[in-house]
Amino acid sequence: RELDERSSQLARLLVERGVGPESRVAVALPRGAALVTALLAVVKAGGCYVPLDPAYPAERLRHILTDSAPDALLTCAEVAPTLPAGELPVLELDAPATVEAAGRLPAGALTDAERRAPLSADHPAYVIHTSGSTGLPKGVVVPHRNVVRLFSQTARDFAFGAGDVWTLFHSYAFDFSVWELWGPLLHGGRLVVVDHATSRSPQDFLRLLERERVTVLNQTPSAFYQLIEADEASAAGEESADLSALRRVVFGGEALDLGRLAPWYERHPDGPVLVNMYGITETTVHVTQIPLDAAAARHSGGRSVIGRPIPDLSARVLDNGLRPVPQGITGELYVAGPGLARGYLDRAALTAGRFVADPYGPPGTRMYRTGDLVRLRPDGSMEYAGRSDQQVKIRGFRIELGEIETALHSHPDVASAAVA
Repeated sequence: RELDERSSQLARLLVERGVGPESRVAVALPRGAALVTALLAVVKAGGCYVPLDPAYPAERLRHILTDSAPDALLTCAEVAPTLPAGELPVLELDAPATVEAAGRLPAGALTDAERRAPLSADHPAYVIHTSGSTGLPKGVVVPHRNVVRLFSQTARDFAFGAGDVWTLFHSYAFDFSVWELWGPLLHGGRLVVVDHATSRSPQDFLRLLERERVTVLNQTPSAFYQLIEADEASAAGEESADLSALRRVVFGGEALDLGRLAPWYERHPDGPVLVNMYGITETTVHVTQIPLDAAAARHSGGRSVIGRPIPDLSARVLDNGLRPVPQGITGELYVAGPGLARGYLDRAALTAGRFVADPYGPPGTRMYRTGDLVRLRPDGSMEYAGRSDQQVKIRGFRIELGEIETALHSHPDVASAAVA
């Protein structure tokens, strides 16, 4: 109730400042309750949030602010001096004037009559920037409808509820956070916001999972491998960590090496269900899923199996002529269905090149060209086989090697450069 009331008051203050449907609001806050309140307030007001992680380089933050042209910037006294805000209207949430102004406003649910225009499910909920081959991040525009259907379409397999405890482990500028943040709020569960220092210490994070009785854990494989090592060290010590509350571990963000899960299964044979999910920002977090088991880990052969698409999406493995490839042959993955983003913010040509007409769907439908290479397995699931371009993923971060080449080329002493 407290979160609902505070976010509604802040939402009304944002409406007073001109925020409404199709507005963009940049949010630059450290991890904590104020961050969750701010994000909820922005979408209640009808705007879409543009995350600015204060830990990101100043040049990247400057580009995101210029590219997204937000109507306002939500931040706090600690972070504000570090931001290249320019002439942008800034609202410091912890400033006495802001606290007083929001506190005077009603705390009940907002209605369309109060908003600057009626809010629909097709209005954008957030714009998250990803890496770009030109050296400039590009904003992906995702509407409310996409996020809600992500959870309705996975409800049968996960059965999330009010008794679940989640962690917000990842940066809110990384789209995995969309799943971590809105999952517990949508189902009435509890969200534990993990501070930056704890997220970088596998030992401290392990203790947090135990202390908070976390039931749903979302991890990039790289982070989970470190957690496995911390769990091993805990088991070898005087007191093993109690993770008995954990019922689901969801992987995403990068390729998973199933073989590296074997030590976890040895110590937790009756433990949580591990689920590998594949997806990208442009397709609203998750596209495919597959529950894992100890046998799969033992016999993986180093392959990364990403499973089948969630019910409302189509995953097609096609060649360069957009023809389906035979089972076992590597092709590029195209995704179709209601998970597709609107496109890239103010980049019509780039949007047209990646969100292409779907020759296998009804007239007017689109499919997203992922750039990921996959193979169909005999059981109908898919296996990740790498990239068709120069993009790599490191600890869940999407990195375009061309972006690094662009930076190298900007140095006056570098005539040409290649990054591998």
